Amino acid sequence: MTKVKILFLCTGNSCRSQMAEGWARALKGDRIEPFSAGLEAHGLNPTAVRVMAEAGVDISGHASKTLDAVKGGEFDAVVTVCGDADERCPAFPGGTRKVHHGFDDPPRLALRAKTEEEALQAYRRVRDEIKAYVLTLPEAL
Repeated sequence: MTKVKILFLCTGNSCRSQMAEGWARALKGDRIEPFSAGLEAHGLNPTAVRVMAEAGVDISGHASKTLDAVKGGEFDAVVTVCGDADERCPAFPGGTRKVHHGFDDPPRLALRAKTEEEALQAYRRVRDEIKAYVLTLPEAL
């Protein structure tokens, strides 16, 4: 069976797209070949790594990268996970399908938190929403 190649794209490739790649690899690795990238590279978010590890998914070996790092790769679908990436997403060659499924930005949500636990809850909520979405793939594309 040929795996569906999916690129998860966000602005900085530090949090949401990394979580999506991690979930896709862990939950759907038999059906999906996942990649992630950003319009910019902001570095891997340590809190995203932490909450994914709590859920049993290790993304600590991931690196924040731009689209240039995955250029030349042919994808069946590009999933934008934030509004900025959706608006600024470049065209991809061939029959690459672009799908937008936005998620809240955990670092932005955490800014409003009064405690570390409250901040972690914001990351966990988005992590779980991304997991639920990835579970619908590749059929939802």
